[in-house]
Amino acid sequence: MAEYQEHSFFSEDARPFWQYVQSTMISLLNKDKNRCILDLGCGNGYLVNFLISQGYNAYGIDASQTGIAIANKVNPGRFFIQDLDDNQLPAEIRDMPFDTIVSTEVIEHIYNPFIFMALCKDVLTKNGGGELILTTPYHGYFKNLMLSVFNKWDKHTNAVAVGGHIKFWSKASLGQLLTQTGFEVTNFVGCGRLPYFWKSMVMKGKLVV
Repeated sequence: MAEYQEHSFFSEDARPFWQYVQSTMISLLNKDKNRCILDLGCGNGYLVNFLISQGYNAYGIDASQTGIAIANKVNPGRFFIQDLDDNQLPAEIRDMPFDTIVSTEVIEHIYNPFIFMALCKDVLTKNGGGELILTTPYHGYFKNLMLSVFNKWDKHTNAVAVGGHIKFWSKASLGQLLTQTGFEVTNFVGCGRLPYFWKSMVMKGKLVV
């Protein structure tokens, strides 16, 4: 994560993917059910700050120092620097009663998703279970076929770029990750573009302890 720690954010504005992810993500939340939310990989804090503006109790962690600095300008004390490879939360929020974890367009950047999922499970287990909502770029048969037919894989994966996506998830593989780590998949929604050519997908899981 060392390279990502130097990732620079320049404003609190939404990142481009929020144009097609935000409404779907918000539709899966409920103020009566999702009372304390943690955003893992919150970037510049856009989602957490939006949720707070809508009356939710939300916090965020991220490895980017510039991202956290920008986020805290809007809602000080809600954001903390944290590498997602760590196995526990920052001391300031370690005892918060989080019942919901969200993570948007993050898991495709993680080398070992089982370490990430272990953190999610540990946080929710301490509080009697809860919900996990993940978004990540969508891959599936028809979209992959289109990329092949139009010879777009080199541009899509861009192997010579520094950083970028490490893993390419499908509905099946993301669901497998959740079930293998103790979550029950309760919802799936594709978003952006036509069905099965989606830009991203949102998957919701429930942990019962």
